[in-house]
Amino acid sequence: MTALMEQVLQKAKARGATDVAVSVNYDSGFSVDVRLREVETVSFHEDKAVSLVVYFGHRKGSASSTDTSAEALEAIVNAACDIAAVSSEDPCFGLADKALMTRSHPSLDLYHPWQIEPSEAIAQGLQCEDYALQKDKRITNSDGVNVSTANFHHAYANTHGCLGFIRGSTHSISCSLIAESGSGMQRDYDYTVSRRANELLSLERIADGAVERTVSRLDARKIKTMRVPVIFSSRVSSGLIANFISAISGSNLYRKNSFLLDSLGKVVFPEWVNIYERPHILGALGSSPFDSEGVTTRDNQFVEQGRVAQYVLGSYSARRLGLQTSANADGVHNLTVDSNAGDLSDLVSKMQRGLIITELMGQGINGLTGDYSRGASGFWVEQGAIQYPVEEFTIAGNLKDMFLGICAIGNDRDPNLATRCGSVLIDSMMIGGV
Repeated sequence: MTALMEQVLQKAKARGATDVAVSVNYDSGFSVDVRLREVETVSFHEDKAVSLVVYFGHRKGSASSTDTSAEALEAIVNAACDIAAVSSEDPCFGLADKALMTRSHPSLDLYHPWQIEPSEAIAQGLQCEDYALQKDKRITNSDGVNVSTANFHHAYANTHGCLGFIRGSTHSISCSLIAESGSGMQRDYDYTVSRRANELLSLERIADGAVERTVSRLDARKIKTMRVPVIFSSRVSSGLIANFISAISGSNLYRKNSFLLDSLGKVVFPEWVNIYERPHILGALGSSPFDSEGVTTRDNQFVEQGRVAQYVLGSYSARRLGLQTSANADGVHNLTVDSNAGDLSDLVSKMQRGLIITELMGQGINGLTGDYSRGASGFWVEQGAIQYPVEEFTIAGNLKDMFLGICAIGNDRDPNLATRCGSVLIDSMMIGGV
């Protein structure tokens, strides 16, 4: 990787580029899918790619290729330089500041290959499905079990002297089922993801979770239009927080395409809410030693006691806003939301009457105004206890009101997600039903 990147840097400099950044990726792995006790697919992947960005002063060009031969490298360097020659100048173009570059990055314990053969993965998938199909007579069909393993290697270098490498692994098992009752059929799933194979949930626990989730949705009812409190379960609450991160991301701010323009220091959440990233947690799904511009990642506090403390920035958006990059050119890493409550049952008890949202559909979110409307399904709660499943309704509100209306955040974080946020209780939302 080092030799390949050095070739590209030298070729681009020889073409007259004032600055150059190059990245190399090599990914490999396989996945198997089984359904109804038969193998459906076994797929292998082995991909490599090189991409570069060149700057001629404040002109920019980029190109990429999956071919790393000498001829291909020559071709993408020429392509990037030719693009830069005809592009418009932008004073904000350029590498991240040299002072932020480092060749020393923390080792984050991300690489743990799973020494498993496809035949073993198939056996595990079949065993998991067998567990699930035998658990409950209401499980009448399987949507399949997937077992997958992947390893990745990433390298980055630029003409500021930055040189960094990341290698990691991700393994997963998922089980999707179909249950049937007199009123119809329902589908749901459960899954497990980890850097380490020995930290994946057992096959029986995955099967149990999939069965429980699927049969719990049987005999779902429709509900009337009303305004009630809503709990976003931990499986979907990360999406709610992602809406906030998008609104304070530099690309939306400098384009003035955000409902949180000029929000630094302003109250957006209740004063007990804190949102931050911790990119150096050993072995975590969202950990990374540096961002896509080679800037060393760091702990960032985005919300402190309910107030926006910092925007999410890469170097380009930072320059457009007159600020400095927050080392988030490729997004946030291990985003964390502090809890102030217990698990989901604790939030249900606090809510007393309302809805638990377990699935969301559609993309009815207006980033400019904050208006929010999505299809949903979940469970109806009365007297602090789940009563029955509900479906075919919409939830609506405005993200500003929703954020300020957060009453509690649970400690039931989903370990399969890089965003570390428990279930979220909001005081009131409009429900569109029958």
